[in-house]
Amino acid sequence: MSTTAGLWLAVVLSGLYHGLNPGMGWPLAVSSALMEQRPGALYRALGALAIGHFLAMLVILLPLSTMTLLIHYERQLRLVAGVIVVGLGLWLLITRKHPRFLSRIPPTRLALWSFLVALVHGAALMLVPIYLGLCRIEELDQGHRAAADLMARNAMLTLGVAVLHTAAMLLAGGGLAIAVHRWLGLQFLSRSWFDLEAIWALSLILVGGLGIYSALPA
Repeated sequence: MSTTAGLWLAVVLSGLYHGLNPGMGWPLAVSSALMEQRPGALYRALGALAIGHFLAMLVILLPLSTMTLLIHYERQLRLVAGVIVVGLGLWLLITRKHPRFLSRIPPTRLALWSFLVALVHGAALMLVPIYLGLCRIEELDQGHRAAADLMARNAMLTLGVAVLHTAAMLLAGGGLAIAVHRWLGLQFLSRSWFDLEAIWALSLILVGGLGIYSALPA
């Protein structure tokens, strides 16, 4: 139970972390409100960012929820997922490159921008080791009935992880965007903005490393 609770906590904490990260888009919501000079623009932008982030979670996690191979190869998949997340973190840490096509997406398509950012920067991929840890396949009986139960259970689990993670992301990023727009002002950005690239890359390496460690035989 403590392990499961810890994994769900990781889902929430990663959502809060993604929300606070300026790279996930909350400054764009503030910018939308300032340009349109209407508070409603802030909430619409936050909604679009949340939709894009949520869809990115589903694109990464839903295929896993329908894989009956998880019954027999769950540990190997967790190892592979951890290695991929660590590899992406190392790549971001070393190269510090950003896909140029993201800057070409117009501001009116925030949901698309948020969706692609969550994919290419590994925000959705970060949840894979956590999600696989929540599957707890060893608790199920073997056979075709277990496979069907697993698929149904994991589909619901996928939605739960994506919803909870996105809600935490929206709570953190939205709260910060509203605070900057209403009270803190743009000077907060100039005073507190710092480069999160290294922290983001290290967090991917940490989550991937924990995923690898949890998949190793006891």
